[in-house]
Amino acid sequence: MITINNEPTAYTPIFLGTTQHSLRLSLQILIMVGMKLNDEIVETYNVTVSSIELGHLPNIGSEIAIDEIAGSELSGFKAKLKQSEAQMQNTASTELEKLVDLKNVGRYQLLKGKDNMTQDMNTLEFDANHLKYVRQILNASQDSLAKQLKITRQTVNRFETGEQKISDRFLDKLLVAYPDLAESIEVQFDWVSLTFPDLTSKQVIADVLRLQENLFLERPTSQNFYTREMAFAGEKNIYIQDFAPVKNPETQAVDQKFGSTLYLTGKGTRLFEKALLEQSKNWRDFFEKARLYRGHLTRLDIAINDKWGLLNMNDLVKAVQEKRFWSKSKSYAVHGNVDDGWTVDFGKSPFVIRAYDKHKEQANKGYDTDVKTRVELELHQDKAEYVLDEWLNNGEKLVNITFDILYSYLWFTNGKIEDQQLKSDTVRDEIETTVEPMPAWSLLTALGQKMKFVREPKKQSVERIEKWVLQSVVPSLAVLKKTGHWHEIIEAINTAELSAEHEKLVMATTKNAITQASKQLNINFEKPTKKYNEDDEQGKGA
Repeated sequence: MITINNEPTAYTPIFLGTTQHSLRLSLQILIMVGMKLNDEIVETYNVTVSSIELGHLPNIGSEIAIDEIAGSELSGFKAKLKQSEAQMQNTASTELEKLVDLKNVGRYQLLKGKDNMTQDMNTLEFDANHLKYVRQILNASQDSLAKQLKITRQTVNRFETGEQKISDRFLDKLLVAYPDLAESIEVQFDWVSLTFPDLTSKQVIADVLRLQENLFLERPTSQNFYTREMAFAGEKNIYIQDFAPVKNPETQAVDQKFGSTLYLTGKGTRLFEKALLEQSKNWRDFFEKARLYRGHLTRLDIAINDKWGLLNMNDLVKAVQEKRFWSKSKSYAVHGNVDDGWTVDFGKSPFVIRAYDKHKEQANKGYDTDVKTRVELELHQDKAEYVLDEWLNNGEKLVNITFDILYSYLWFTNGKIEDQQLKSDTVRDEIETTVEPMPAWSLLTALGQKMKFVREPKKQSVERIEKWVLQSVVPSLAVLKKTGHWHEIIEAINTAELSAEHEKLVMATTKNAITQASKQLNINFEKPTKKYNEDDEQGKGA
């Protein structure tokens, strides 16, 4: 049974071979399909089909799992196959994968040479000094710490004198006993950009993001050499840029140029995490699917959120000013001030480490956050792809990769770094073994790999408009109300015409489900947002 142009038929589709004779990397291939009825081929169609959905090419003469064919002889026919995403990922075309591997030969090998981000990297171990500093932060004596951990004070003392090595098991026990410490640092994605050379923006929305297209506003753009933009809720949080279809004035045929870039901003990543939650997916699932569609990372920001206030930006800025730091990059810059908050950048594109006062930054915008200080790794192009490859293919946890990179590229000290130390062939080792480290930075690096990589899904909201009204408009409205002009205001509100952007914002805000997921989860986003641990294979709540 197959549907042809919305008409159900009794035909059985049979694979008769490919009609595409050039070897090229494509997600859409042209095949010939015969319509079998009573053991006879009664019709044939040349149809375009997704090579990802098709998977392995069937044997000629065998049945092919096509459910629907639509189109005409003039415009061409397209076929649809209904498969689960698990099937799509498990049966992705072997030929396509081989071509992708061939295309990428040398790309990762080059990165694994002398510029490998994590080459010869040592993980900082949690040691005696870290334990003493933790106890100081917790304002706990050796006795109280021992009682909380159900060990003897003598054991704590042996740990702090270095007589007994601190085991991984002890550190786990410490984090269980002090949950505030365990939750003091979190890792999350804060910006994601992907380029898809074979997809339009609408295909990215439908096939990669699996969001509802009617929640996107289509508008022209001239950014990044593109001509069209699709923006979720009409705002630049989740948006895709591509090329608008152009009609040929001579032939009247519509030309659609392929190629698009997806942007998930800081807020966009949180909104998309709601979509992932609705689809029972996580970031790993998303990136694995994006790679099936030849998605290439152009930017990936990984945020390290310090919610305890372990890092003090005044201390970091002072250390920079006094040259009490070592960075693999010789480029650095300090921005801001004590009142509005500091920002320090180390390096330039394609890799920047940034530390800034997140709490003050949000307060200046009228928002509140439980994050005190944020450290970001901003990675572009192959640097971003390398991190993703290590995470997806080499079994490394993203948290481990993140803190390995941070530890290798940046280090703060309490003591002065002498000029001759900076000229050493093993400058980093020299500094680490001879100059006292900054306790807070050292502890952040040592504790980091025990922290969680989280999702924090949030729904679309009109919070930005509400804050502006409350801060700037309400006082004026109060005057109008007290002077008898309130009726005119209400009438004006009721008769106001919303722009296309505002209409999309209303729709996205009021709709509970934003995805195409067949089974929607019953999520109450009015309650405090639940966080999800990405390192948990099932993505259960953290």
